[in-house]
Amino acid sequence: MTFTSTGRRGSGRAASQTRAARRGSTAKLALAALLGLGALLCAAALLYTSGHLISSSALRPENVLMVYVPIVLVRTFGFGKAVMQYLERLAGHSAALRVLSSLRGRLYRLVEPLAARPRSRVRTGDMLGLMAEDIERVQQLLLRFALPALIAAAAYTVGIAAIGRLDPGFAVFMACYAGYLLLGAPALALLGGRERRRRARQARRRAYTELTDAVFGMQDWMLSGRTREWLARFAEQRRHAAALEGGLRRRAWRMHWLSQCLSGVAIILLSLWAGGLAQQGAIGPTWIAAIALAGMPLLEALIRSGDATARVTDDAAALRRLRDTELEGERLAADDARSAAEAAAADAALAGHEVDGHAAGHPCELRLERVCYRYPGETGDTLRDLELHAPPGKRIAVLGRSGAGKSTLLSLLQGELAPTAGRALLGGHPLWAGADSQAHCAVLGQQPHLFDTTLAANIRIGRPEADDAAVMRAVRLAGLEPLVESLPMGLRTRVLEGGRRFSGGERQRIALARVILLDRPIVLLDEPAVGLDPRTEQALLRTLLQALEGRTLIWVTHHLTGMEAMDEIVFIDEGAITLRGTHRQLLQSSAHYRRLYRLDRPAAG
Repeated sequence: MTFTSTGRRGSGRAASQTRAARRGSTAKLALAALLGLGALLCAAALLYTSGHLISSSALRPENVLMVYVPIVLVRTFGFGKAVMQYLERLAGHSAALRVLSSLRGRLYRLVEPLAARPRSRVRTGDMLGLMAEDIERVQQLLLRFALPALIAAAAYTVGIAAIGRLDPGFAVFMACYAGYLLLGAPALALLGGRERRRRARQARRRAYTELTDAVFGMQDWMLSGRTREWLARFAEQRRHAAALEGGLRRRAWRMHWLSQCLSGVAIILLSLWAGGLAQQGAIGPTWIAAIALAGMPLLEALIRSGDATARVTDDAAALRRLRDTELEGERLAADDARSAAEAAAADAALAGHEVDGHAAGHPCELRLERVCYRYPGETGDTLRDLELHAPPGKRIAVLGRSGAGKSTLLSLLQGELAPTAGRALLGGHPLWAGADSQAHCAVLGQQPHLFDTTLAANIRIGRPEADDAAVMRAVRLAGLEPLVESLPMGLRTRVLEGGRRFSGGERQRIALARVILLDRPIVLLDEPAVGLDPRTEQALLRTLLQALEGRTLIWVTHHLTGMEAMDEIVFIDEGAITLRGTHRQLLQSSAHYRRLYRLDRPAAG
C-alpha cells in the first residue's frame, strides 16, 4: 500500500519549525552551560570553604562563632551545587530532547521519499543506522561533549585567572599543565585511536547492512540451508567489531587513568605552591588546604571534557551521515525542480496543440501526454513519448518484460517522479505537484506488508477512523469473511510479524480490503497475484475486479490472465508503447499477442 507522502509537502513549514526549535534549544543549551558552570563553581567554593573550615577548626578556635561563617557557606554552596546541577541536567536534557525530536521529524521527512525513490543512493541498512544510532549520537554530542567542553573552558579560564591574581608565573605554568589535560591528552587520544575508531564505525555500519539484507532474504537463507553459515559469519564479524570496541575502551581507560594521575600531581603542585605562599606570608596557613581542594572539581571538569573530546570523531561521523542524507534529499528535490521546469517548458510547447477540455476534465481523469522520463546521470530515457488516457472507471493493463519501464510508470502515476518531458496530469493538474495524486490513488503491490497487530488494525491502516461496519464491508468485498469467521478472535486476531499466520493469497486479500476501505477512485495494481498458484490467482483476480468495480484501474503485469476484463491493453518495450488495443482487437490484429496469449493461456488457445 502507498499512502500520503510527506516528503515534498510542507517542507517549508517543517524547515521553519526546525529553525525555531534550534533557536529555542540553543538558548536552553546556553542556560544549561551557565547552570553547569555555576554548579562547578559552587563545588569548587564548597571544597575551598571546607578546606579552610577544617584547617581553622584544627587550630581549636576559642569560640565556634569564629568558624560560623565558613559553616554557613559550606551549607550554602552544598545546597547551591545540588540545585544548579539538577537545573543544568533539566535544561540540558530538555534542549537535547527537543533537538532530537525536531531532528527525528526532519530525518523521517527526508528518509520517507528516499525510501520510495526507485534509485535513491540511501540503503535500508544506512537508514537503520541513522535511526538506531546516529540520532542518539547527536544527543551524546550535545550532553557529553558540547556542554562539558563549554563548562571546562569556562572553568579553565576562571581557575587560571584566580591563580594569576596571586602568582602570574605559576599561572602560566598551570595554564600549560591544565591545557594539556583540556586539549593535549584528547588530541593524542584522537590521533592514536583514529584508525581503530574508523574501523569500528565501518564494522557497525556493515552490521546494519548485513542485518537488513538478511532480514529481507531470511526465507531464501532458510531454504538454501545455509542459515548456520550466515550466522557463523555474522558472529565472526561481531566478534571482530567487539574486539575493536574493546581495544578502544581499553585505550580510553588508559588515557583516563593517565589524566587522573596528572590531576593528582596537579593537586600536589597546588598544595606546594600554596604552602610556599603561606611561608612568604602572602596567605594564611588555613588557606593551603582550601586552595588544594578547590582545584579538584575544576581539574575533574577538564578530564571529563577531555574524555568526551576523545570520542567526538564518532559523533562527528554520525553528523556527516545525517548531513549526507539531507544532501541526498536536497538532490532529489533539485531533480524534481528541474523536472518541473522542463515539464513547464513542455507545457508551453504543447499548448498550441492542446484540444479544448483536456486540462479541465474530471478531477480523477488520468492523462499522460508525450511523457518522457530520464533518471539523473543517465544518457537515455527510461520512458519515451508515452500517451495514456484513463477517464474514470477505465481499466488499463500495462504489460512488458522486466526493465521495460513499468515500475517507473507506476512511480510517475503515484506522483513520486516528475516527467522530464511531456505532461502527467490528474484532473488537469500535474501529478507530482501536491497531494492530489496521493489523495485519489491507492496501490496494491506484489508483497504488501502486514504489521504485527490485529487484523482490523491492518485493514484500517489507511483509514484509522473507519468504524467496524465499514471494515466488515471491506472484508466481505475482499472475500475474507470465511477466513475471519474461522479465526479464534475474528478481526481482533493478531496477524503475527509479516503476516506469518496467513498464506500469500490471504495476505493479498487483506491488502485488497485496505484498498477497498480507502475507497480511492484510482487503484494502481503492481502484479498483485505474482507468486500465487493458478487457482488462487484466478480467484484473487475475480474478487479484485468485482470489488473494484467502477474504479479506474492501472494494472501492471507480466501475465495475460484477466485481460478479457480490461478496457485497454498496453505493451511497453524499452520505455515506449509498442502495442495497444482491447483484448479482442489484439487477438484479431496482432500475431505477437496471440502467441503470448496461447503460451500464457494454453486452454484458451
